[in-house]
Amino acid sequence: MPIGRSAKKSLRKSIKNKKVNNAFKIKIKASIKKFLEKPDQKSLDEVNSLLDKALKKNILKRNKVARLKSRYSRKIEVKKVTPKKATPKKVVKKTKKM
Repeated sequence: MPIGRSAKKSLRKSIKNKKVNNAFKIKIKASIKKFLEKPDQKSLDEVNSLLDKALKKNILKRNKVARLKSRYSRKIEVKKVTPKKATPKKVVKKTKKM
């Protein structure tokens, strides 16, 4: 246990901040889960907004936020792009030379 006044205050402060940060992380995870169930632009914007706020509050690191935003935006792009029909390759018969 902390002994000095400032150490006691620091402990109280860190406990409070941990509760706030964990609540924010739970909110982010719920938003991501909602997005992954049904990916659309509106929920992607909400997820990106929460990730940016987490970055600003130093809850998540910069590269992790960038990686997650990139992955989730690809989920939208993959859904938009329709696969092309496979065209069969032409079979060329080789003739024997005499």
